[in-house]
Amino acid sequence: MAQKLGVIGTGFAWDRLHYPAIKQLGDQYEIAAVCNKTIDKAQGFAQGIGLAPENVYSDYRELLARPDIDVVDVLVPISENYEVAKDVLLAGKDLIAEKPFASTPEAAQELIDLKNRQMRKVLVAENYRYDEGNTIIKDIITSGQIGEVFSFLYSKGANFEADMLGDTFAAKEWRQHPTFPGGIFLDGGIHDIALMRYLFGEVAQVSAQGRPQTESYCPYRCITALLRFDSGIIGTYCYDSKGTEPIKPPVGLRIYGTLGSIYLESSTCGTIQICYNDGRSEQRSFTPGRGYYNELLNFYQGDILSTPEKELGDIELIHDILAAIQEDAAQEWL
Repeated sequence: MAQKLGVIGTGFAWDRLHYPAIKQLGDQYEIAAVCNKTIDKAQGFAQGIGLAPENVYSDYRELLARPDIDVVDVLVPISENYEVAKDVLLAGKDLIAEKPFASTPEAAQELIDLKNRQMRKVLVAENYRYDEGNTIIKDIITSGQIGEVFSFLYSKGANFEADMLGDTFAAKEWRQHPTFPGGIFLDGGIHDIALMRYLFGEVAQVSAQGRPQTESYCPYRCITALLRFDSGIIGTYCYDSKGTEPIKPPVGLRIYGTLGSIYLESSTCGTIQICYNDGRSEQRSFTPGRGYYNELLNFYQGDILSTPEKELGDIELIHDILAAIQEDAAQEWL
C-alpha cells in the first residue's frame, strides 16, 4: 500500500532530485499534500500533478496537523532543517530529512533522541550511501578483490562562484551567505564525508589545514584533511570550494589495496576502473544518479541504511575537520 506523503519545500531539491524518483515509486508513495513558503511554487506543482488546491499550504504546521499524512519529506534550507524536522517528529510523522538534517552535532543528537522517544522512522537522504557506483566500490573492497585496502586519495572541487550565475543550487541566497558552520563545506562536502565513512568505516584521527578566504559561502578556499580510520586505512581528502580540477583525468577517488587499486573519476562518469598489480584491468559500469531512487525505496522497505545516527557521524567529522583547521591557525597565509 502506498504511503501518503507530505512535502515541505517544493524548490530545486524536490523538483530535480526527489520528485523524479517519487514518480518512479508510484506504488510506494502517494503525494497527499505539499507546502512551500512561496505558495505559488507549491500551487504550480500541485496543478501539474492534479492535486486539489485544499492540499496546498504555505504554513507547514497546517500540513503536519493532517491525520492522513504518513510520512513527510523535508527539503528546506539547512538553517531550517532542525526546527522543521523537530516539528515533524513531534507531530508523530515519519520523516525523510535532507542532509545535513542539523547544522551541529548537538542539534543532530537532539533530533535522534526525539526520534527514539516518538518511535518514528527517519531516513537522512544521503544519496552517496545509495549511489550505484559507490555500492559497487563497497562490494569490491568488502570482497577483498583488491586485497587489503591501506590508503586512498580523494580530491573534490566545486566551482561555486561560476555556479552562482546559473540555474543551479548555488544560485540560492542562503547558500551564498550561509548562517551555518562551514558554509558549502557542510552543505556539499558532507556527501564526501558520508562516502568515505561508508567505504572505510569510522575515523580514529583527523588532522587538517585550510587556506582562509573572505568569501562568505565558505571560510576556506581549500581544505586538506589527513584521516586515519579505525581499520588502519589512511587517506588524504582535498576539497576546493572555488574550482574543479582542469587536468584530465582528475585525481577523483583512488583507492589502493595490496592486490590492486580502484579509480572513480566522478560520481557522474558511469565507470569504475580496477587495475591489478599483475597487469590485469577491468571496468565496472553503473547508472549515475540512482541514489535518490534507491534511498526513497529503502525508506519504504524499511531497514534504513542512512540513519540519523550515521548522519550524526558525518556532521561530527565535518566539525572535527573545521576544528583541526582552527587548531592549526598559527599558520599565516600571505
